[in-house]
Amino acid sequence: MRCVSEVGHGISLQFDPANPISRFPFAFSFHSLQTHFIMSGQGFHVHGPHDHELEHAAQHASESAGHGKQGGGLTNQIAMFTAIIATVGAIFSYMGGATQANAGLYKNNAAIKKTEASNQWNYFQSKSTKQSLAEVSRDLTQNPAEKAKYQAKIERYETEKEEIRKNAEKLEAESLAWDHRSDEELHLHHRWAQATTVLQVAIAIAAIALLTRKRWLEYLMVVGGVLGVAVGALAMLHY
Repeated sequence: MRCVSEVGHGISLQFDPANPISRFPFAFSFHSLQTHFIMSGQGFHVHGPHDHELEHAAQHASESAGHGKQGGGLTNQIAMFTAIIATVGAIFSYMGGATQANAGLYKNNAAIKKTEASNQWNYFQSKSTKQSLAEVSRDLTQNPAEKAKYQAKIERYETEKEEIRKNAEKLEAESLAWDHRSDEELHLHHRWAQATTVLQVAIAIAAIALLTRKRWLEYLMVVGGVLGVAVGALAMLHY
């Protein structure tokens, strides 16, 4: 029979009962307390004082790995959600900028039409002035030929005034239409801006949820994302 005994944190005794000399000298090694008895190919193992601590540490590491997998899944979900709403937010931001540009362009067109209409009304006023002068000249002259000449001018001025008036009113209507379209585009711009703002807030909440691991922040993040998409849908439907 051969026995190996390890005592304390560094003393290992090895000896063979059949050889008394093998009991000396002592062999030293730094291990935990373990005792092995090997006899005829069979043996048994006695745990040392800190083996249970090692088992506990191994179990704790396994549990930590499991939690790490769960945390990794949560991180992936938040990252995916953030990527999606960031993409949608970029589209909403582009639409907001486009509608703002359209609103300015339409307002400029309305101003141009308003100026053209004003010019037509000025032209109308000049024809009215000429018509009034022709009427005075007709009333003052005693010559029938002159009266007929001024009367022809009056009728011509009247016809021209009617055409000028129609053009001026048409230009005013176009100016009002461009104004209306500009107001609609500006309203849509506000809707797109609101949707973009809500999505940006949702992204910020997602970042906080990723750091704090708070479940209610994840719910709030989802609510913000859905609300932002809903406001964007209203803008898309021109509401």
